[in-house]
Amino acid sequence: MELFGRSWAALRAAVDGLADEYFAEPSGCAGWLVRDLVCHLVIDAQDVLITLASPSSAEPTRDAASYWEVATERPDGQDPLDALTVRLAAAYGDPALLRFHLDDVGSAAGRAAALADPRLRVATQGQVLTVGDYLDAYVLEWTLHHLDLVAHLPQVPGPPAEGLAAARRLLERIAGGAFPAAIPDADALLVGTGRRVATQAERAELGALGTRLPLVLG
Repeated sequence: MELFGRSWAALRAAVDGLADEYFAEPSGCAGWLVRDLVCHLVIDAQDVLITLASPSSAEPTRDAASYWEVATERPDGQDPLDALTVRLAAAYGDPALLRFHLDDVGSAAGRAAALADPRLRVATQGQVLTVGDYLDAYVLEWTLHHLDLVAHLPQVPGPPAEGLAAARRLLERIAGGAFPAAIPDADALLVGTGRRVATQAERAELGALGTRLPLVLG
């Protein structure tokens, strides 16, 4: 629960500190500028609020790892929902409006998560999870998107170390195997999700696990 809050707060702080011109820079998400990614974060925050307000009495059908659907190809930004995000982001015009909306909705999502009982169950996307598992899944979401945010902006602070470590552990559960200790957390996440191609040395370290990568999460 606390890690969700720290990861989310770090990501929002990074966005809040962005200069206006950075919003027109490419992000780590194919086909998306930084402004498109920030708009997606607003939608994510809304999803968190909706899910936390959707209690369920049913037995959980997913946990933090099985919450994720795994595909074989990374999105190229042409999916109708992805394209809608791009149009919506452009409609904001002034980056200050995007910053304000993310701070407004994002702060509410953070407060709702902090107040939620991790043992309760919530429904989302036709599945049921405990609040704790749902928020754990979002630590991975926030961490990956924080890496996307700074992909071409090395001067912007990246995700916190504890968030990177937790995201790596969850990705290893999804992958069904541990990444070699020689590969740092951020690189394990980038290579593991196909955000960049593994180097020759990394491929040698990954061994059989490398044949199951990348894991494209959706």
